[in-house]
Amino acid sequence: MQRRSLLATAMTLVTCAVALPVPAQEKPPLKIVVGFPPGGSADLLARLMADGLKNDFSQVIVENRPGAGGRIALGQVKRAPADGQTVVLLPSGPMVLFPHVYKKLDYDAVTDFTPISLLAHFQFSVVAGAGVPVKGVKDMIARAKAEPGKSTYGTPGQGTLPHFMGVLFGQRAGADLTHVPFQGGGPANAALLGGHIDYKFDVVTETAELHRTGKVRIIGVTGPQRDPQVPDVPTLKEQGVDMVATAWFAMYGPAGLKPEVRDMLSAAVAKAIRTPALRAKLIEQGYEPVGSTPAELAAAQATDLKRWEGPIKATGVQLD
Repeated sequence: MQRRSLLATAMTLVTCAVALPVPAQEKPPLKIVVGFPPGGSADLLARLMADGLKNDFSQVIVENRPGAGGRIALGQVKRAPADGQTVVLLPSGPMVLFPHVYKKLDYDAVTDFTPISLLAHFQFSVVAGAGVPVKGVKDMIARAKAEPGKSTYGTPGQGTLPHFMGVLFGQRAGADLTHVPFQGGGPANAALLGGHIDYKFDVVTETAELHRTGKVRIIGVTGPQRDPQVPDVPTLKEQGVDMVATAWFAMYGPAGLKPEVRDMLSAAVAKAIRTPALRAKLIEQGYEPVGSTPAELAAAQATDLKRWEGPIKATGVQLD
């Protein structure tokens, strides 16, 4: 009798143990580090991505670490644990231009980071302040030639893609422009609105609304065709300047991410970019949505590293 009672009790305990629910695997948090201040194109894209990724992580936060054209943010992510919880979102410049522009970098663009995904392609704009007496790029060039060195242009930082776009534009147009670096697109916009600089080279997104309201004038775009955000603005090619240049935004983790962690992050990004809501927002902001594999990002980076080497050396721009 006692043995039967003990056996029944044991069977009941086993049944209860089997019936207990298995706890679901906890979702990890994700920190997206951005090398530019709030208000700029990189920050805006990071916040759109954070919203699109919120269902795949316990929380997604955006941390702004502005300065040095994005190198401060890269340094932080380079030193972060390789656990897939810290990534950097950045334009292509630090990964394909900086290795050619700077004499010394505190990171290796190829070996110190794990490619995760291409996010979007984009083009640049040439923007004139409201008080600058030019109607188009030809007027800008004539004005610069008449007063060499007096025409100023602002960018999100020294050695950034917009900085190099300005250098390349000056060389292709035969115009002498003076570069004024800022710590991000937002501060450069403020300087342009305040009349402290004449022009600005940056992503179309950052000044499209200001252009539409007449506070600034976008007088040219650098892509192979006009930008849908400002269809009234001709390309540089249309205005007689032999220059076409585009770039991309991407996401990287620190070196050493396990393949399964890297692939999980890449899949989450691609899934978010495929959603109609996020895709529509990216297109509205002037981006061409991508959402690639890690291998596709690595290939794009390798191609652009090679593509920009010659043009950068030809400009003679080299920074400490």
